[in-house]
Order: sequence, then C-alpha cells, then structure tokens
Amino acid sequence: MGLAAAVGVLMPFPFYYWLWTQPQTWVNLCGKGRDPSKMMAYVSHFLKLLQFISLCSVSSLSWPPPFYFYPLFAFGQFLNFRVYQLLGESGTYYGVRFGKSIPWVTEFPFGYIKDPQYVGSILSLLACLSWVSFQYILLWILSYLFMIHLESKEDPATRAKPLS
Repeated sequence: MGLAAAVGVLMPFPFYYWLWTQPQTWVNLCGKGRDPSKMMAYVSHFLKLLQFISLCSVSSLSWPPPFYFYPLFAFGQFLNFRVYQLLGESGTYYGVRFGKSIPWVTEFPFGYIKDPQYVGSILSLLACLSWVSFQYILLWILSYLFMIHLESKEDPATRAKPLS
C-alpha cells in the first residue's frame, strides 16, 4: 500500500473526529458571524479533493466499467444527494453538534436505511473496486464505519454553545 495514498484516504477523518468530539473548539475558531457548518463544508470539500487525488494516484481506469458499477454508484450517489437535500448544509455538516436546532427527518432514506449518507458513500466506493485496489477502499470504508460508531454515541451535553 502506498503510504501517501493511504494518508490521503485517511486525511479527513481526524478532522471529523475532532469536530465531533470537540465541537466548541471549532465554533470558537470559526468566530462570531461565521457559520461553523459552512466552514466545515469548505474544509471537508478540500479534504475530499485530496482524497480523490490520492485515490486517482493509485487507480487504473478502464472503460467501460463492470456492470455492478452503475447500480452501486447511482444508488450511492442518490442516497448522498437525498440526505443533503433533506438535511441541508447544517444538518449534513454537524450543525446539531455546533448548537443548531436541526429538525428530525423521517422521509426516505431516513427511517429505512441506518446512516444513509455513509451507506451511500460506501456503495459508491464499492462501485470503484475495478479501478482501485481493495486495500484503499477497505481503509476508507473502515474509516466510515469508525465514524458511524462515533456518531452513534452523541451526547447532547457535549454540544457547542453558539457564539452570541
């Protein structure tokens, strides 16, 4: 396994861990007048770009992809899109941890699929197995499973207090 590619795949997860476990430090760092969810989204998008570049560095693209690519990738991206559509930026990017009131959502895929955004991401990764070595996909999936476990133990007492 290429160390640089593995580090690139793992890069966002310490950031997510920090924000989940220490949300007040992020709110304070963002400062008054800056939306911590929006700032998290900016940083997350940059880290996702680095992940993508890391995977591309160890990929071997061929066309056409195997048949399983299409349903896995399409459904995975549908789940990601739907989660973002229902929760918005604040709901997707830890708004509840940053002290925001996020309404509870029960529409599909919520209530039908546990952790639908992570499931969608995992399906999309599995779709790419013909292009990327299993070890990188597994590392990324294990990181998602770690975050699912971490986020399942949310303690409301540790939520950040918005800056006034």
